[in-house]
Amino acid sequence: MTLANELGEAGYHPHRIDTTARVTMEDIAAGRTMTRIYLDVIARMRKVAECDFVEAALRAKANCPISRSLNANISMRATLSRSI
Repeated sequence: MTLANELGEAGYHPHRIDTTARVTMEDIAAGRTMTRIYLDVIARMRKVAECDFVEAALRAKANCPISRSLNANISMRATLSRSI
């Protein structure tokens, strides 16, 4: 939702955004803990500059309230698909 919002604020409207999250859980002293999150994002939209898409994806990763609340290493691959 944060990526859609960031793109919307930049004047773009994605047709569809699909996100898959892979999570690594580890046993630490406090118990089982989510330590890593890998996001694979595909945004389907026709009219967007690649640089604007990348900037919006980076802003979304940094500003996502869920991401900020988790104490985990979060990585992301964001892909722009022009087919809808």
